Amino acid sequence: MHRRTLLKTGVATAAGGLLPASAALTVAASAAPRVTQTLATGLTYPWGIDFLPRGGALVTERNSGRILRVRQGGGYSVVGTVPGVSNYQGGEGGLLGLALSPAFPVDRLVYVFLTSTAGDNRIVRMTYDEAGLGTPQVLLSGIPRARSHNGGGLWFSNNQSLLASTGDAGNSANAQNKNSLAGKILRLTPNGAPHPGNPFGSYVYSFGHRNPEGVTTDSSGNIWASEFGEHEWDELNQIVAGDNYGWDEAEGKVGRPGFHDPLIQWHPANCSPSGIAILGGRAWLGALRGESLWSVDIAGANRGTRRRYFESRFGRIRLVKRAPDGSLWIGTSNNEPDRDRILRVTI
Repeated sequence: MHRRTLLKTGVATAAGGLLPASAALTVAASAAPRVTQTLATGLTYPWGIDFLPRGGALVTERNSGRILRVRQGGGYSVVGTVPGVSNYQGGEGGLLGLALSPAFPVDRLVYVFLTSTAGDNRIVRMTYDEAGLGTPQVLLSGIPRARSHNGGGLWFSNNQSLLASTGDAGNSANAQNKNSLAGKILRLTPNGAPHPGNPFGSYVYSFGHRNPEGVTTDSSGNIWASEFGEHEWDELNQIVAGDNYGWDEAEGKVGRPGFHDPLIQWHPANCSPSGIAILGGRAWLGALRGESLWSVDIAGANRGTRRRYFESRFGRIRLVKRAPDGSLWIGTSNNEPDRDRILRVTI
């Protein structure tokens, strides 16, 4: 967990330094994002999001346990409250990631990651239709919870496997323990079983993670995750089945055999990444402590080049998701009740 801070305006180079603000316009002028619409205001800790087939999106609120329907043209309504959600000790847990079933038009299933009053983190699914939310069905329980480091990301990959990111739950030894569900990227079937072909014959897809909150895939099916570091390095990682991402034995790029180094790393004051989306050959990450939207080229000659946008303009940015129309929807997380918002951003 990182505290809020304000930073000077600038844009980062691939080497990790900051260019002055005047240079930022030159670096990214041809593909800079701009806010084109405020979609919703008066929210508190919007966290997870996925888009409905007929327009608009479902959005979770972390502390309230509510699921909101945000309309394509702006405004929102409450569709229901998920039972059994706990914002444990007033920390980072609660109602977190959300993903619609790949067959949503037929099965109407919504998947969520939540911190439970039963004492764990878990993944559940429920139906959603005009009548509201159905009764949750638990797919995976027993994921360790804590006041912080709960992870919480959900994403359906191209082959209809469900990816979930879990934090180490404040116990760093969990990350290297392949028998623990904490500190991992997990891969499930839509019905909640370990996905066939997982490297260890369990739910675990990769390990050695401290607190990855965002997980997604690119158009080629490559998996990407954003990860909070401790004191030195936050990370953007390309996730490979069975690989060890270092925590708690290593943080950031260490170049040691047996550890998968991140593509890019940041000092936590500059980033603290959460939501992640892939658009236009770049990973887009919401920065909490860094109060920014970052982009990182993930392919081609500029692979690893990073740029920074909206610095200190909207405060802490958590939610980032690519919309069906090719825009990004981003949401703030500013520790101020009823003051967060969701914005539409075009590139």
